[in-house]
Amino acid sequence: MLSPRRTAFLALLSLPLLLFTQTPSAPPKEVAGIAVNYDESKVGDYTLPDPLRLNNGQPVRDAKTWYAKRRPEILHLFEENQFGRSPGATTNLTYDNFDSGSMAFDGAALRKQTIIYFSHDKAGPKINLLVYLPAKEQKPAPMLLSISFSDNAAIVNDPGVHFGDVWNKEHKKVPANQATAIGKIDVLPLIQAGFAFATFYYGDVEPDFEGGLRNGVRALYLKPGQTQPAADEWGAIAAWGWGLSRALDYLEEDPRIDRNRVALYGASRLGKTVLWAAARDTRFAAVIACCSGEGGAALSRRNYGETIAHLTAPGRYPYQFAANYANFAQHVDQLPVDANMLIALIAPRPLLLQTGDTDYWADPKGEFLAEEAAGPVYALLGKQGLETKQWPAAGTPILHTLGYYMHAGGHGTLPADWTQFLKFLEMHLGDGKGAINSR
Repeated sequence: MLSPRRTAFLALLSLPLLLFTQTPSAPPKEVAGIAVNYDESKVGDYTLPDPLRLNNGQPVRDAKTWYAKRRPEILHLFEENQFGRSPGATTNLTYDNFDSGSMAFDGAALRKQTIIYFSHDKAGPKINLLVYLPAKEQKPAPMLLSISFSDNAAIVNDPGVHFGDVWNKEHKKVPANQATAIGKIDVLPLIQAGFAFATFYYGDVEPDFEGGLRNGVRALYLKPGQTQPAADEWGAIAAWGWGLSRALDYLEEDPRIDRNRVALYGASRLGKTVLWAAARDTRFAAVIACCSGEGGAALSRRNYGETIAHLTAPGRYPYQFAANYANFAQHVDQLPVDANMLIALIAPRPLLLQTGDTDYWADPKGEFLAEEAAGPVYALLGKQGLETKQWPAAGTPILHTLGYYMHAGGHGTLPADWTQFLKFLEMHLGDGKGAINSR
């Protein structure tokens, strides 16, 4: 007879689609008036910045030097040049536990719903957090925390979930049932496998459009007379990541959640978000980042698919990053960081990158190469990198401390990908696995 955990694991095969946007049969050759390259022979030569060499040129040969000197240097370089500086924790958080515990999924889970307010203005930015705990677990459970493109009620199939508001295509807040929803997650298999689950809608923290600043958390931190963040201050991705840390502030207070085993999940621009959130906040024990592409896990110095120039072009996504990032649109070789260093900031914690073999725009090979180039940092800290320079074929998972999985298909997460996610979570955060972080 199969154990409950194995039964839950196999049940993931029947998970509904989480996020999968159609990929055109022919990828765009030009975006925002900028040509796009998909030819490996035209990628060009490049030299990656070395995560194990200090700014003064001295090599990093031990963990003490990494934590005390090199890691802070790299973090500062990303803050200054790509994501922007973010504030730290705040004492202004207040909570409305409007659902302090209700049974869900025929008694398998305990559902909690809480609004986390960032200020005294209840109409301002906040987090509407949905939490499920395994009802039968007697000890603190590991958790997967997801940041989502849709309202909580659209993410899970549970009639007890509160409907919130979302931003529509006209940049107006509307009830969630009046907007297009992206992605369902069947949380029951995770619950049955002993994992807690939590999620919130990213637009509650910061709207995802140019000009959304005035309705987001960043507006709370503008100085008197300031209308825009400074060139080295946070963009929307850093704001969403800051929201994840504030959610963790709340979750750490729940004795039924193992605060040392909280993993992150996000896809596409939210894949970038979870990478940066974990880079800044070492309390997160593991990361699953899906199709994060340019600005995330794909190498910027590879001229393949989306580039910094595409990301920061007017009318596209410059608001998601620090304004300084656009300075490197035509001079990527001068960017003092690259994706291999972003991945290195997560070391020695487990990281799984999931991609798609036809997601040319996001450069799945560039993600693999970045992860492989971060391997020496994991080795320095006593953990296992990818241990191969051979880009694996679609459907061939690598699930070491550094993990990589590429499905046959395009951008996003397919149902079968969740079998690999749960394997990864069980390997690194399951029963008997301690935290792998650098608190």
